[in-house]
Amino acid sequence: MTGPAAVPACDVLYADLRWRDPVRPAVLVDVREPDEVIDVRVDGARVHVPFSTVSQHLDQIPRDQPVLVICAAGSRSQAVAAHLLANGWTDVANVAGGMNAWERAGLPVRRGAYGPDDPNPFA
Repeated sequence: MTGPAAVPACDVLYADLRWRDPVRPAVLVDVREPDEVIDVRVDGARVHVPFSTVSQHLDQIPRDQPVLVICAAGSRSQAVAAHLLANGWTDVANVAGGMNAWERAGLPVRRGAYGPDDPNPFA
């Protein structure tokens, strides 16, 4: 992957509105590792591509929708957003502050193992 570069960033409140947009929703891509995602994740998020495997799973990240990349605090997601932009994606932003900021803002999260109403993207 390419190193972190200046990439667009958005705060968690904007990210929450943007990925839930009923007209043109952004895809929220969580790049944390599976154990981190099981611990706590954005409620309803479905695209999880672990940072350690991003290069092998770029096909899971759509090019025809806005993409918001999130990790725990923002550094891994910034690196992934820069990599996407360097490889042809055009509408990508880093979620500043990551899941730490998401939780601090009181936005909806899920914790624990995946259940039947919360499909496991790692299965």
